[in-house]
Formats: sequence, structure tokens, C-alpha cells
Amino acid sequence: MTNDGTMTHSENTRYAAELPVRLEWAKHAPEVYKAMVRLDGAARRGLDPTLYELVKIRASQINHCALCVDMHSRDALAAGESVERIVQLSAWEESRHFYTEKELAALELTEAVTVLTDGFVPDAVYERAAGHFGEAELAQLVSAIAVINAWNRFGVTCRMAPGHYRPGQHA
Repeated sequence: MTNDGTMTHSENTRYAAELPVRLEWAKHAPEVYKAMVRLDGAARRGLDPTLYELVKIRASQINHCALCVDMHSRDALAAGESVERIVQLSAWEESRHFYTEKELAALELTEAVTVLTDGFVPDAVYERAAGHFGEAELAQLVSAIAVINAWNRFGVTCRMAPGHYRPGQHA
């Protein structure tokens, strides 16, 4: 990155300037931010850390939250997740062989909860997830999906910029 905030790939390549943040919401609503951090911590309890990051990345891809895609991809990589599995998340249905059946059920539920285009989570999707997760773990998974969707809405609305996060920075 150069002093003016633009990224360069080589001497001859110059990338577009970073978009400015619209609103530093955490600064202006610190109690909401602190509550979100606590909610996020509560939602992750009892979930496999790898599964948790995959769900967060996938929901963030759907919601076009560049900050969260960046953050959770970096956290997943730092935790030992493979580049291949992260890259394939955007096409997980065609790349099923990269994931366990349990992870596939979680990704399908993530999409259903995130998109809600039909106004509900289909019974078959919920039942598939319930077949892989006990009730307590399923409740945590649904919570994690809801929380990342909330984070995504803050990130996208306020235009939070990707590329500055370091793994574990918010732990």
C-alpha cells in the first residue's frame, strides 16, 4: 500500500483508491458495539472454530461485506484452514467434496437464514442441519448466523474497509 492509501501490485499497476468509511458506528454507538462483541462471543460457544469461520465467511460473501470476508478469511487461515476450502466457499454446492456433511448442512442453513427470499427457512434445510447438530449446538449455529448477518449490515452500511485487519485483532 502506498502513502495515499492505494494498493500497488507492481511498479506498473495501480489499484483504485480505498472507499472512505461512511460512519465509524462503533465510535458513535460504543454500547451497541460492546453488546455485539459480547453477543458474538456467546454465539461462538460450543461451535467448532473452523465451522464457525466458514459460516461467517459464507454469510459475508452473500451479504457482500468485504470487511467481514477479509477478517474471517484471515482468521480462518491463521487457525489452519486451507486456502482451497475458503476459495471454494462461494461455490460450495459444486465443491461439496471439500466439506464434511455437517459443514454442508451448516452452509446450507447459513444461506437459508441469510437470504430469506421465501420468507422462511425451508423445512428440509432445517431438518438436514438438525440431523447433524444437537439442539444446543444447532441453537448456537443459528445464533452465530444471525450475529454475522448483523455484523455484515453494520459493515456494509457504514462501508467499513477491508485489508487492515490482522488475525486475532478483536479476540
